[in-house]
Amino acid sequence: MDAENTPVEEFDEENDTRGISRKTLLKAAIIGAPIPLLMGGVPALARDARQEGKLLDPTPFCGSGDPATIAQTEGPYFKPGSPLRDTLTGAGTLLTVSGYVFNRSCQPVANALMDFWQADNAGNYDNSGYTFRGHQFTNAQGFYKLTTIVPGLYPGRTRHIHVKVQAPGKSILTTQLYFPGEPRNNTDTIYDSRLLMNVRSNGSGREGTYDFVLNFTGTQTPTPTPTNSNTPTPTSSPGGTWAAGTNYAAGAVVSYGGSNYRCLQGHTAYPGWEPPNVPALWQRI
Repeated sequence: MDAENTPVEEFDEENDTRGISRKTLLKAAIIGAPIPLLMGGVPALARDARQEGKLLDPTPFCGSGDPATIAQTEGPYFKPGSPLRDTLTGAGTLLTVSGYVFNRSCQPVANALMDFWQADNAGNYDNSGYTFRGHQFTNAQGFYKLTTIVPGLYPGRTRHIHVKVQAPGKSILTTQLYFPGEPRNNTDTIYDSRLLMNVRSNGSGREGTYDFVLNFTGTQTPTPTPTNSNTPTPTSSPGGTWAAGTNYAAGAVVSYGGSNYRCLQGHTAYPGWEPPNVPALWQRI
């Protein structure tokens, strides 16, 4: 259960040869396609493929059509309403994870919502609070950076970090990030080598990199200009007071689709971030 007893910076090519049998990979909204490996078994980053001028392969994803796969992908410990923060503090080996979010046309995705959660150093999830839980937004270049620790192990799973990624107006990608060289990669039924991070030592800590590729092409939906009004403009369909372009403060209450929601984190609303779609920002009341 000690996160420091298993190396994370060693690369093992044998971990990269396992196939994947989940039938929902081809049925999901975002389908899985292999990300090539560089020499030595190191996963290639999407940013390295941009120069080729070809469409990028989307990040592997498991979606609707197989409840068991959904449960494995998100896991039983997801909790909506995580704090807006990019640093998750606690005892353990320091880990930074950084990278970019692209669309398949190699364009960076700005303002993508990224919700991270993971186990602590002992392999436990905080289900009463929000330790090792937090969400952030990519910057104008599509860049993100998470400061956390190397997660601990618990029975049945290899070492991993959970993440949900959503571009404005697009579907949610729910997936996990994995560490090269983990012995349990060979026995974990959910593990997929296409989700391996590049991981290296940095002093007493670790640095990981991974680029996400969301399954859409072309330009992003234009970012609406924030308004200074605290009074939401009613929407025409499906009805309610939530409105894109409105600057919502934490605690604000809106209606949408016949239900009421309370704002958990201050933000400017974008198309696609309707309350039912982003539980990290809105709580149904």
